[in-house]
Amino acid sequence: MTHRYERVIDVRALARVEGEGAMHVRVRDGAVDDVRLEIYEPPRFFEAFLRGRQHTEPPDITARICGICPVAYQMSACAAIEDACRVTVSPGVAALRRLIYCGEWIESHTLHIYLLHAPDFLGYGSALALAKDRRDLVERGLALKQAGNDLIELIGGRAIHPINVRVGGFYRVPAPRELAPLRERLRAALDQALDTVRWVAGFDFPEFHHDHEMLALCTPGTYPIETGFVTTTGGLSFDVAQFEQHIIEEQVPHSTALHAHLAGRGRYLTGPAARYTLNRHWLTPLAREAAAAAGLGEECRNPYRSIVVRAVETVYAVEEAIRLIDAYEPPPSPAVPVPARAGTGRGATEAPRGTLFHRYDLDPDGRITAARIVPPTSQNQAAIEDDLARFVAGRLDLDDERLTTQCEQAIRNYDPCISCATHFLDLHVERS
Repeated sequence: MTHRYERVIDVRALARVEGEGAMHVRVRDGAVDDVRLEIYEPPRFFEAFLRGRQHTEPPDITARICGICPVAYQMSACAAIEDACRVTVSPGVAALRRLIYCGEWIESHTLHIYLLHAPDFLGYGSALALAKDRRDLVERGLALKQAGNDLIELIGGRAIHPINVRVGGFYRVPAPRELAPLRERLRAALDQALDTVRWVAGFDFPEFHHDHEMLALCTPGTYPIETGFVTTTGGLSFDVAQFEQHIIEEQVPHSTALHAHLAGRGRYLTGPAARYTLNRHWLTPLAREAAAAAGLGEECRNPYRSIVVRAVETVYAVEEAIRLIDAYEPPPSPAVPVPARAGTGRGATEAPRGTLFHRYDLDPDGRITAARIVPPTSQNQAAIEDDLARFVAGRLDLDDERLTTQCEQAIRNYDPCISCATHFLDLHVERS
């Protein structure tokens, strides 16, 4: 609605993001005065649910935090509990964990590319609208996503909220003959993933760049997925055990999700662009070739091009899954024992949307006395708000309807999982 001295745009729900929330933009005297990413969904209390539960339970409980990236929550939980109990899993179990995580990268990235993000670049309001004109494109995306889902289902017992993951390993590991048909399916998925890179590389990307410090896990010799040192583009590198010394969370009045910043350094960004910028040299030759052909340089600081990075990472995940299947030998035991003990454990893995940290405090009987979960979207909120402030400042000449649409599109660049952080979007623009 429009007032005499100010203009307010109210969008009650942002489509094609995970969750619900609001964005408030205030413009005074022709300049952006305030931008707030308002996550208003009630807290989900998973950290409280975990208190008093046994140390074996977090993989099953935290998987319910997200239906798109449950494996990430299971893997960070397992890493943290095993750290607290001073247990190291066998190489075979570790390889199988990386394999199921590849499935999650494939299905999550493809969902965002085809169903949530690509319609913005092509002028469609949804993937369904896109399918009316380009059914072949949407079917390609669904087929690629299905390959990831199939991988998770085979190893995890089901595609959504897997049930075969446990602290110390798995309840059951597949036989090589069970993986063989999936390998053939992934060969076809690799062609679909390469076609996806070429497709999204041709989109029209606005000229917009950020200067955030970027953060991701780094593992010398391999592209990070399930392990690594926390590293930033500003030269900071520390063990996951020091995560809480460097990552400071704080409550802000306008959000039910915490905001995170680097101690003494400020806002930062995690996610595919950060992973690529810090680890691009560990991509496979084919993925690096696809990235170069798509116009990605040594770093990616244009958030609109994050869709290209996701496509490149999908190529990598498919190739890595094939490599792991080819090298697969069932471990001697599906899991190593994880006896209860008192201690504090920390674990971090690379969820599709960025670094995901877990910490658990255990008593001598293995009961959880405290839990802490830091999802990627919480870490990115300050950076998203800063980007939106600069984005709006450069587009104040647009009418409210056009500006609202472009703000929503800008937010989708980050693939925010508000339901993980705790949901998204009413947009208010005040001009006075």
